[in-house]
Parts: sequence; structure tokens; C-alpha cells
Amino acid sequence: MIERKYTVVYEPEEDGGYIARVPALPGCTTEGDTLEEARAMVKDAVRGYIECLLERKLPVPEFSEYT
Repeated sequence: MIERKYTVVYEPEEDGGYIARVPALPGCTTEGDTLEEARAMVKDAVRGYIECLLERKLPVPEFSEYT
């Protein structure tokens, strides 16, 4: 299995909790009640996102550039 690293942006929500998004993977967004939970959730979200790309034979981004 190939390992890739992606930049993750964590944003606090006004009502509490955090949103986590991966700029290199459009639409790959999740949330958690705590920063630790958001970190765990985004790992799962990235895995699922990449699995979908592979199933559809679409290219998987090799790296993350945050802009």
C-alpha cells in the first residue's frame, strides 16, 4: 500500500467542536466534538475518499498543497 500525506485544516465551530477538511481532496470534510475526535474522523474520511477514487479508477492525489 502506498502512503500519502495530506494537509488537514481544522476550524473551530462557533457552537463548539471542529471541522476538518482536506484541501487536496475536494469535498473531504468531517467534524468532531473535540480536536482529537476531528483528527480521528478525518483519517477515516481520507481512507474512504481514497477507496472511492480507487474503485472508480480515478487518480489519487500524491501530495497536498495548502493554498
